[in-house]
Amino acid sequence: MTLSRRSFLRNIGIAGAIGAIAPSPDSRRIYAAPAEEAPELPQAEQQAVATIVREFLDRFKVPALSIAIARKGKFVLRQGFGVADETTKAPLTPDHLFRIASVSKPFTSAAIFSLIEQGQIGLDDLIFGEKGKLGFDFGKTLPDPVKEITVRHLLTHTCGGWTNTHDDPMFLNAGMSHSELIEWTLSNQPLTDKPGAKYAYSNFGYCILGRVLEKLTGLPYAQAVQTQVLAKCGITTMRISGNTLADRAKMEVTYYSHDLAVLLGIHPYGMNVTRMDSHGGWIARASDLVQFAMHVDGFPNPPDILRAETIKTMTTPTAANPGYACGWAVNKVPNWWHAGSLPGTSSLMVRTASGLCWAALTNVRAKGMDASMDQMMWKIAKAVPSWHA
Repeated sequence: MTLSRRSFLRNIGIAGAIGAIAPSPDSRRIYAAPAEEAPELPQAEQQAVATIVREFLDRFKVPALSIAIARKGKFVLRQGFGVADETTKAPLTPDHLFRIASVSKPFTSAAIFSLIEQGQIGLDDLIFGEKGKLGFDFGKTLPDPVKEITVRHLLTHTCGGWTNTHDDPMFLNAGMSHSELIEWTLSNQPLTDKPGAKYAYSNFGYCILGRVLEKLTGLPYAQAVQTQVLAKCGITTMRISGNTLADRAKMEVTYYSHDLAVLLGIHPYGMNVTRMDSHGGWIARASDLVQFAMHVDGFPNPPDILRAETIKTMTTPTAANPGYACGWAVNKVPNWWHAGSLPGTSSLMVRTASGLCWAALTNVRAKGMDASMDQMMWKIAKAVPSWHA
């Protein structure tokens, strides 16, 4: 798994399924218990985990790290390391919230697939234009290639443009609303490829999916995901991030940038994170991410919130990129995961074929941290033989 995940981490840079699904009424109401406390590890294994974590914290000067691991539907580790705020020195707990950056994308994908199961939308439905789900909501005159974009294209980053490079629309025009930004982008950033032909990681594509969710449910994006996904997983603490230090939620950590990042003008509180909602805007506990992953992992316990055939479609890659499906990076093991990265944040959520789900969150970002955090979590998992990683 490691090599393909590293390749994915490189592909997403500094920012973070084929087949029909038969529609059916959403009659299943699955409400899981909140994340329970994990049992205490034997002393030797606690020490092994602490040693692995300390090396990571010291190497990257990480103020706070939160990790959670579950095996076969039950938590086996929930732990916070370091301090939530360097000024107050408040110890980090497993209940502290972090920005999760692009780990938001699997939540948006799951919400879309929930609506697919309900028959409200299909993977090959158009997004824009006369026959599109969003119609002409973002401009009466649309380029012809834009009118070819489907739900599948947005989920799989094959819409034909709007990549997370220097001109990523989501990091431009910070004062614009979603509607203003989408209309501006459709008019000013033409697609570079035919939809469906090429993989190109697109935050903006997931921004559009957020608006699709709003249009179909009649609810604000966060409330739509709460209804379609979070409530069914027993998650009550997740919410959309604020932008400034003053906007921090209760129990949210403080985010930091290393000196070089500050000199380059990259600051955790200098972005419109709230507008990133559906591609990178959520805050969560590490255990919330694991709680979600356990409910879409394809294993029997706890019960999944989507049908088996839906999950298979959601985690099947396209020909354009055999390492990415619909909101999930995947490999042949099969392991599924997603990473996220923003100034002040690195995040990771993983589901392994061996029945483990885990997550890791930090309140700082540094060069090389993403791949090292992935390696750290594998080392931790393998440090406890009874987990059978």
